[in-house]
Amino acid sequence: MKILGKRPDGYHEVLTVLQTISLCDELVFELRTDGKLTLTCDNPEIPTDENNLIIKAAGALKEKLQTPLGADIKLTKRIPAQGGLGGASSNAAVTLIGLNGLWRAPFAPGQRLTLHGFMATTNTGADVPFFTVGGRCVATGIGATLLPVQNGPRQFLIVVTPNARVSTAAAYAALNAGSLTTVDAMPILSSSFAQLNTGDSSQWPELHNDFERVIFEIEPEIERAKRALLEAGAQGALLTGSGSSVFGVVDDEVTRDRVVDNLKCEAGWQVFSCETLSRADYYETLKPTGFPLFTLS
Repeated sequence: MKILGKRPDGYHEVLTVLQTISLCDELVFELRTDGKLTLTCDNPEIPTDENNLIIKAAGALKEKLQTPLGADIKLTKRIPAQGGLGGASSNAAVTLIGLNGLWRAPFAPGQRLTLHGFMATTNTGADVPFFTVGGRCVATGIGATLLPVQNGPRQFLIVVTPNARVSTAAAYAALNAGSLTTVDAMPILSSSFAQLNTGDSSQWPELHNDFERVIFEIEPEIERAKRALLEAGAQGALLTGSGSSVFGVVDDEVTRDRVVDNLKCEAGWQVFSCETLSRADYYETLKPTGFPLFTLS
């Protein structure tokens, strides 16, 4: 992840690679005819009011469609909160897709880009549009401008969320990026896009995250988690987004299982055995929403 500078609107210009993986939360939607929207969650630390992106997204869609219908939404939380793994954003995206199907709304599958455009204007987060595309994408701008790239072979991952948290706001404040830079943005983007579309797509682009230099200073435990992944046998490891999780890439399932077993002895660490999901695999997971998505033309 590269931070190219601060924009006039206060956001930061980024260049990053986004990839869907098998770690996911579970959402269940039940129709209400009284127009109410409710959210319950098995994790008491997760807010269930308007502070949750699920309720914010549901309310935005309800207002947009002017529907008298509502829904009871049940969230089973598996993705660690504030881990830099896109849990809240993916929940918001799936809520919009799921409620669209539940309410039999006008956003038909062939209009996916219309829904994508709506999502980009709901103020539910820059990462939300990615979860209508899935697979692997290069994200630019504030993270909502997407360039889908070819899916590489399935890769085996370990995700570690140590007992440390750094808020996104604190991460950006510590980074203290300078003014918006346009000189280097296009060459970096072109190079990254070309690398991701080469014939040898089994490799990740160079593992780099500008946030590591500040996050590791704020929370040394997160750096220790990255170091532990590498020492346990990961080929490469990296901070996810602005943290607080790190992920490691390994060659095969046997190595992954061994690394996971080695790291589970760390007190307070959450360790997940994962793999990458291609765009097609990701769409398959969304079929229960009643809104099968299609690849970009």
